[in-house]
Amino acid sequence: MPFRFTETTIPGLLVVEPRAFPDERGFFMETFKASEFAVAGVTGPFVQDNHSASARGVLRGLHFQRAP
Repeated sequence: MPFRFTETTIPGLLVVEPRAFPDERGFFMETFKASEFAVAGVTGPFVQDNHSASARGVLRGLHFQRAP
């Protein structure tokens, strides 16, 4: 699981720790993924958000999917 959810003493408040995947190119992490958050009881209309940072000189590809 790319996230760690920790309950707090405040009802309904969770600490969310995303997992980063670093390598020599930089890092990539999912900062939000609806299916993972739903397991922890957090729901909403937002689907997914990612964050990456690249080392100097690294070019990463972008992905796009058009509706059928």
